[in-house]
Amino acid sequence: MRPLVERAAAWTRRSIGARVVVFFVGLLLAVQVASFMAIRASLAEHAYSVLPDELAVGQRVLQSLLDQDANKLTEGARLLAADYGFRSAVLSNDGDTIASVLDNHGKRIGATEAALLGTDFALRAASGGDLRQIAPVVARLAAQAASTGAASEIALLSGRPHQVVLVPMKAPVVVGWVVMGFPLDTHLGAEMKSLSALNLTLLMRDGSASPWRRALTTLPDELADAVGAHPWNIASTLAPMQALRLGHEEFGVKALWLTPQADDASGRPAVLALVSRSIDEAVRPPRDLQLALIGITLIGFLVAVLGSLFTARRVASPLRELSVAAERLGAGDHMTPMQGTLRRDEIGQLAQSFERMRIAVGEKQDQILKLAYWDGLTDLPNRVQFRDAVAEAIEQARAEQGTVAIVMLDLDRFKHVNDVLGYRFGDMLLRQVAERLTQQIVRGGDVVARLGGDEFAVLLRHGDAALAASVAQRIGRAFDAPLVLEEHTVDMGAGIGMACWPQHACDAELLLNHAEVAMYAAKRRTEGPLMYSAAIDAGSAQTLSLLTELRRAVEQGELRLYLQPKLALDSATVSGAEALVRWRHPQRGLVPPMDFIPFAEQTGFIRTLTMWVFEEAARHWLALQADGMRISLSVNLSTRDLLDQELPQKFDALLVKHRVPAEAFCLEITESAIMDDPQRALATLNRLSALGFKLSIDDFGTGYSSLAYLKRLPVDELKIDKSFVLSMEKDLDDAKIVRSTIDLAHNLGLSVVAEGVENAKAWELLRELNCDEAQGYHMGKPMPADEFQKWFTGWMARHRRTAGSGAVLLH
Repeated sequence: MRPLVERAAAWTRRSIGARVVVFFVGLLLAVQVASFMAIRASLAEHAYSVLPDELAVGQRVLQSLLDQDANKLTEGARLLAADYGFRSAVLSNDGDTIASVLDNHGKRIGATEAALLGTDFALRAASGGDLRQIAPVVARLAAQAASTGAASEIALLSGRPHQVVLVPMKAPVVVGWVVMGFPLDTHLGAEMKSLSALNLTLLMRDGSASPWRRALTTLPDELADAVGAHPWNIASTLAPMQALRLGHEEFGVKALWLTPQADDASGRPAVLALVSRSIDEAVRPPRDLQLALIGITLIGFLVAVLGSLFTARRVASPLRELSVAAERLGAGDHMTPMQGTLRRDEIGQLAQSFERMRIAVGEKQDQILKLAYWDGLTDLPNRVQFRDAVAEAIEQARAEQGTVAIVMLDLDRFKHVNDVLGYRFGDMLLRQVAERLTQQIVRGGDVVARLGGDEFAVLLRHGDAALAASVAQRIGRAFDAPLVLEEHTVDMGAGIGMACWPQHACDAELLLNHAEVAMYAAKRRTEGPLMYSAAIDAGSAQTLSLLTELRRAVEQGELRLYLQPKLALDSATVSGAEALVRWRHPQRGLVPPMDFIPFAEQTGFIRTLTMWVFEEAARHWLALQADGMRISLSVNLSTRDLLDQELPQKFDALLVKHRVPAEAFCLEITESAIMDDPQRALATLNRLSALGFKLSIDDFGTGYSSLAYLKRLPVDELKIDKSFVLSMEKDLDDAKIVRSTIDLAHNLGLSVVAEGVENAKAWELLRELNCDEAQGYHMGKPMPADEFQKWFTGWMARHRRTAGSGAVLLH
């Protein structure tokens, strides 16, 4: 049973149609339950308002029945008193005859007690039970009979309630009194129930101290015992109705004293009549109403199921079609149009939205592919597409036993054009260079690409060294003619390098690297195009060895994270630290950063080092936070990092992995790194800033960035190069540069960090210039991350000791 329920629940969760059916059926059930509850509440309210009147009517019916019985008994007693023979026996004082007549006449009318009283109400003769109990009753009836001629009363005789009557016997004057008692039995209860549909219970007791006993009842025994256990008293008869819980049912009860009661402490025998009706039965809907509700519910369920199935099919079928279309769209099919767009309902609107999304996704996908494989400025293939084309050409050449050649060039003085004429003219120059290169390539299978910045490359399929040299010469001659940029004429040259497969490399990546080596060698020599050779890459073996050792250093944990503190100049408190990497070689010991950082940047391994530093910094930031240090950590980014379009996603994944906020980091970028490819760098910086990283321009003042471009960057901080800070005490020009940089940064809303603070005088001077933060050997050298806590504790202790005196803490 349980697996069946679980499968039904799972089907309901997976199917919107099932949920529609369940909703409609549940809604109908809720309405039916609400209707039943409303009917029941209405019946209950009606019962509580009407039942007291019904019980009052029942009380009057009971009184009427008792009066009937009393009249019947009175008439029987009158007949006996008027009987000639009985009067003769009374006048002659014939005791045996009197007793016989009393017994016979009492049996004839159903009386269990009969007696003859004298004119003084003294007992002369009796028939039936023990009539000693009748004396108090006669005393009460005598006063009533003296005025009315006859009297009746309910009394407790022989442990049972009786209807007792007293009538005079005249001949012609009163010669005696006849007393007769009629027992109240189940006939009274049955007649009461048949006339009023109410239950009757008679309770009796010998005195106020005695418990109530049941005389007769139309209720089941257990209910009668429960109602008899209630503490009935004089006040009980004053309430129009009392609601009692008898067993599992609630009853409305009306109490009536049948014997005269002055108060509860009178001590007289008492008979109490209880007229009752079940409230639960009165509230319970009639059987025909119940059957009608059941019928309506069944019909409603059937209609709801059929209607909801039809509605679910109308809704679910188009949604399933849209789901299939969405999966098809997710699989990359942007050509197949959506179904159901002609409908005018919400499903049609959803289908139209899907259709618009399909068109938009197709357009976006085309744009993404174009951005991924094409250069947006020149409409040439970019580095990614060029690398794939080289790999494809090598595979084809390998199958055909052919050759492949690459010509790579880097423009001369391009940054000078950007700085002097501006970026608009720089973009115009790059587009004209792309046109000239394309004009030099006449073979259909060859590819011209822009690799980034001012680097271009040409792929010569089936090309050898001779063809590469010829193409390179043509390209060189193409630059002999100056470029015209509106009213400006620009002479432009280029360093051109060449490499061939399989002569110079075994795969596409190495072929590109060797062509790049030849290109930079050609720029240095300025002797025209240069073919790659081992002679111009004499350090290749050493480079390969160093790259292997660096990879091993990362894998085997030879790298160490060092931290150099950054302090707020106004308060001398620690505000952050710069994260630096150090290499502890197993044989050479601590390797200086200049021995491997430039190489890592040249080979691209710097990306691996950057990710290692960032992850280690994240891990140590958590430890610093746990120790109570609320600081941020700075991480340096290289040119290759900025050109990595996946860098923001990689950083974001590490933040999630270590549960560290982006605000814990400040990413430092040099001006030169930004200027190598400003557009790609700006896109990367914008994405990093959107993630919440603080961005800083490192070594500011040594690059070639213009203020106009600086204003476009989403940076938060400028870091003044230490070359200006170290000599500003002696060189007024450097001091002016530092002051101007601080003012410029503050006007742009940026904070300023001065690095290279090596003495107290520089500290004080920077404070006077309103510099925000300082970094340098004067406060602390780079130290292992594990020792930073000890340094921090010592520094803050000294800071607290000097803070009270108003002095600024100097190391």
